[in-house]
Amino acid sequence: MSLRLRTITREEHLAFIRSRASASHMQVPAWGDVKAEWRSESIGWFDEADQLIGAGLVLYRQLPKVKRYLAYLPEGPVIDWFDRDLERWLSPMLAHLKSQGAFSVKMGPPVVIRRWNAPTIKEAIAGKQAKRLRDIEADWYEPRAFEVADRLRKAGWLQGEDGGAGFGDVQPRYVYQVPLANRSLDDIQKGFNQLWRRNIKKAEKSGVEVVQGGYDELPIFHQLYLVTAERDKFTPRPLAYFQRMWKALNSEDPNRMRLYIAYHEGEPLASTTMLVVGEHVWYSYGASANHKREVKPSNAIQWRMMRDAYALGGGVYDLRGISDTLDENDHLFGLIQFKVGTGGQAAEYLGEWDFPLNKLLHKALDLYMSRR
Repeated sequence: MSLRLRTITREEHLAFIRSRASASHMQVPAWGDVKAEWRSESIGWFDEADQLIGAGLVLYRQLPKVKRYLAYLPEGPVIDWFDRDLERWLSPMLAHLKSQGAFSVKMGPPVVIRRWNAPTIKEAIAGKQAKRLRDIEADWYEPRAFEVADRLRKAGWLQGEDGGAGFGDVQPRYVYQVPLANRSLDDIQKGFNQLWRRNIKKAEKSGVEVVQGGYDELPIFHQLYLVTAERDKFTPRPLAYFQRMWKALNSEDPNRMRLYIAYHEGEPLASTTMLVVGEHVWYSYGASANHKREVKPSNAIQWRMMRDAYALGGGVYDLRGISDTLDENDHLFGLIQFKVGTGGQAAEYLGEWDFPLNKLLHKALDLYMSRR
């Protein structure tokens, strides 16, 4: 059965997203407003009964000096990825994007390949069994994910490197998630390691207070974020980016983006942003001061966000990206170490895939990116 694809309205797109249990926060119509340096379009797949059965947010980035575009669907599109006839979804999409001037298409199928539970990861680290997550036996596999990868390769899609989604935007292949569905809050907290439980208690005893902030408190978050950027040596986004994100996402859904601030004796010590789409809740950005770390504001703020995610009916609390390194000497090891303490699971997604519609321009982009 063939499918038709066309541009859809924001209202159609949003109604489709709301009909799903969850979708990536990068696949809601408002995400196109957040990424102001890209042009955006909502596309939809229709069946023979003219029912909308799939949707995607496409971001178009113009190549310097030419009117040709990289078309990017971050963590999307939202389609039936396990359909044995995947081509009936992807062929009309490629034809449409080509007609829009795209020279290359990049997408990130929201398909999890495998998961590793916290005890498995801890054991591998303690026993120095492996340098990388992928080298240890997973606790759960999705056999159909390997079939999806085979179908993509046969159709001419190229698997992207672990880093680089063109023009500096990249989505993590490995993430860390805490399952919330069918569990009590006590059960979730019992899953934390001793250090996490001790740190949460320490924050409570020290008088750390976590409050939910609003748009006017974004500068407080941003000051702490600048401190974090300097400490962790990354290039920070400007305050205007977060203000635009807040306005765009919360005008679409008042619960889409939240802000949290951890205070101690009236002083802000940590701040985070949280994103919600259906039953999926993400810890999005985190920031913390360099001092008073002993009162553990970061653990307190995470526990508050998990409790709020649970109260919202969240099925999963997503701590976002990790590296797959298990090497204690690697500078990225601290990320997985902190997140494993929540007792959740590391998950590996299918990664990002490219389809060069114009091989010459696609190669030119790769060259341009490697020189930046």
